[in-house]
Amino acid sequence: MGEAAFKVQDSVSKRRGSAFRKYQEMVIGKTDFWTLIKYEFVVLFFSRLPGALGLFLRSKTYPWLLGKVGRGVVFGVGVTLRHPHKIELGDGALIDDNVMLDAKGETNTGIRIGDECFVGRNSILSCKNGNIVLGNRANVGFNCEVFSSSLVDVGEDVLLSAYTYVVGGGNYDIDQLSVPINQSVREDRARGIRIGSDVWIGTHSVLLDGVTIGRGATTAAGSIVNADIPEMSIAAGLPARVLRQRREASDTEAATSEPGGGT
Repeated sequence: MGEAAFKVQDSVSKRRGSAFRKYQEMVIGKTDFWTLIKYEFVVLFFSRLPGALGLFLRSKTYPWLLGKVGRGVVFGVGVTLRHPHKIELGDGALIDDNVMLDAKGETNTGIRIGDECFVGRNSILSCKNGNIVLGNRANVGFNCEVFSSSLVDVGEDVLLSAYTYVVGGGNYDIDQLSVPINQSVREDRARGIRIGSDVWIGTHSVLLDGVTIGRGATTAAGSIVNADIPEMSIAAGLPARVLRQRREASDTEAATSEPGGGT
């Protein structure tokens, strides 16, 4: 299977050492004492602190842990960070309550969230040695999961509606019958997901590894996307298929005003 066959958490769990050391490697991403003290102090005293005071104190203390934080970033209650030194947030980003930002990995660069992005309540951005990039003003709705063991690249002004599942990687080799499925991960086969700017992904949609969503495209609620969607297309279905191209409102009105174009 090769080294890429196992997820990061599997390799960590099999290393020798104390549970404390594994905790540092899995959660914090560094093993020095000072980083541990900072992380535990912030999580213990500020992560769950309610109200305006909590918002203010998190805005001052979470940057101690993160790789880069822009101006005016807001952290809701219960935001969970994994390998926080590999997380960067742009100006005006808003991370809602109970979000998990998990940049875990041994060779990845982690999570990059652009200016004025929103990550909705209970959503998870999870790296397993992959990278996640959100362009400026991208909006991740409530209860979404974005998983990356390779790359998930989301463009500017993208809307991922609630309950969307984006799977960049996570490929299992089901033909290796001698190996349990949960140990047959083949991330060497992962191609990642690329979403162009100005895209709307409908609620409960699933985007599978390897797809590219072109600029200005949309998917209907409940779509399963397993193939590329061209620019400015509207797609729907299981699996998603292109229904038509987007048009300017003036073009649509002109079409319906032609003879036979409408009633």
